[in-house]
Amino acid sequence: MRIVVNKGNVTDVMIQYETLINKKWLAIVRYDCAHGFFHRDVMTPTGDKEKQSIAIENLSHALQYAEQDIKDRWKFYKQRYIKKMKK
Repeated sequence: MRIVVNKGNVTDVMIQYETLINKKWLAIVRYDCAHGFFHRDVMTPTGDKEKQSIAIENLSHALQYAEQDIKDRWKFYKQRYIKKMKK
C-alpha cells in the first residue's frame, strides 16, 4: 500500500492484494491512479491486466473504496485467478 498525502489531502494511492499460490506471492488485484485516473487492475496468470476505470474523483474516498473492496472480495479475486490458472 502506498498513500501520498500533501497538506492533509490524499494525492496518490496504490493498494494491492497479493496472495501465496504454489509457494509464490502473486499480485491479484491493484488499485491506483496511474495513467491519470483511478482504476482497478485485475491480474491474470498470463501476466495480462484487466483495467477497469472507477469514477471516484476524491482520492480519500477512492482509497476507502479500494480497501473495502479488497476486504470484502479477496476470496472472489483469488478463486478467479486460480480458475484462470487451470485453463
